[in-house]
This record gives sequence, structure tokens and C-alpha cells, in this order.
Amino acid sequence: MTSTTTLAAALPAEHRERLMRLAREVSFAAGVRLFEEGRRADRFWIVRTGTVALDLHVPGRRAAVIESLGHGELLGWSWHFPPHVWQLGGETTSPVRAWEFDAEAVRALCVRDPEFGHAIAVWVGRAVAHRLHAARIRLLDLYAPYGSGCA
Repeated sequence: MTSTTTLAAALPAEHRERLMRLAREVSFAAGVRLFEEGRRADRFWIVRTGTVALDLHVPGRRAAVIESLGHGELLGWSWHFPPHVWQLGGETTSPVRAWEFDAEAVRALCVRDPEFGHAIAVWVGRAVAHRLHAARIRLLDLYAPYGSGCA
């Protein structure tokens, strides 16, 4: 978990409150596939409890787990950028409780309130940057001759 991808650290209180007005509580059992790479991204979550593994399709191999997300972290960023298609897959690795958000409603609020929209864009952008870094390290660990070199 990183401080830049958790809700509490990423958004000022007033923006958190506005976002949370759009939340609905959901629960998932372990082993539930929440989204698939290449499919329509119409929602996102903030994990309350449990963990979700993000994975990347690798042709001819099993999907590579890129990162595990837990308490307070943003799960899903593809909803924010056209064409709104998942760039990774996600599966619960334990029972998960989360807040779920309708992507269209959040995007509409971002348009109506540019300051809120900017805060959301920075938060999502930080999550994208973090996930890209995690994917790079993980893929180097899996497929480079000498791994990532990180220890």
C-alpha cells in the first residue's frame, strides 16, 4: 500500500466527502473475478478490508500478478480514461469489503466541479504511475534474465 494511492492521503476531506456520497458498500468472497483486461470499465472500488490481486495477461502463460491492493486503496483506474476499458484484471484473494462507485456518476461530478475533477485526476494519475512501476518491476522479475535487480 502506498500513501499516494490511499483515499485518505490522496484527497482533501471535502473531496473525499463528495466522492463518498456516491459510494455503495459491497462484499465479495475470495476468488471472485472483479474485472477482466479488455472489458468495459464502468465502476471502481476503494478497498475497505481484504486484498485484491491485479494481474496482466501474458500470451502463452498464466496471468502475471502485478500487485496486491488492500485497505484504503483505489482499485481500478481504467474507468477514468477513454475508451474506459480495463487495462489489468482483478481478483479477490481473500474476502473483500469495499466501497463501489459508478464511473459515469463520478465522471459527471468531475465535469460539474473542476476542482473536484482535478483532485480525482491527480489521485487516479498517481495510481496509474504506481501500477505502471509495479508492472515493470514484476515483469522484469518474471522475464528478464537477471530479474529487476531490486532486492
